[in-house]
Amino acid sequence: MKNQIDILRVFADEKGESHFGYFQIELNESGEIGFLSKLYEAKGIIFRKTPSNYNFDFHVAPRKQYIINLDASVEVECSDGEKRVIEAGTVFFVEDTFGKGHRSKAINNKERMSVFIPIEYSD
Repeated sequence: MKNQIDILRVFADEKGESHFGYFQIELNESGEIGFLSKLYEAKGIIFRKTPSNYNFDFHVAPRKQYIINLDASVEVECSDGEKRVIEAGTVFFVEDTFGKGHRSKAINNKERMSVFIPIEYSD
């Protein structure tokens, strides 16, 4: 059995249509502490609090970044029409920095705390 983390992603195809997909991050045996990935570069960390009535229409990601919902879920819809509820604790990666983008909204009228880990700067 391979040790890995499956990361949900939102990406744009060559025509600018956004879709969900997955990629894997390999984890390697690290003794008593468990399994670790290799070290990945990041450009900082952003903490965010989103209001309970959050409903952000179609937009592109401002940069490629990991997002981790800390305490509540969010519904994300890609421009291809597919919707997914991304639960608290899930790591996902947005890289649809061009095209039609995605839309996101609060679920169950809950405020949400999240962490953004950019892998590149935006202007």
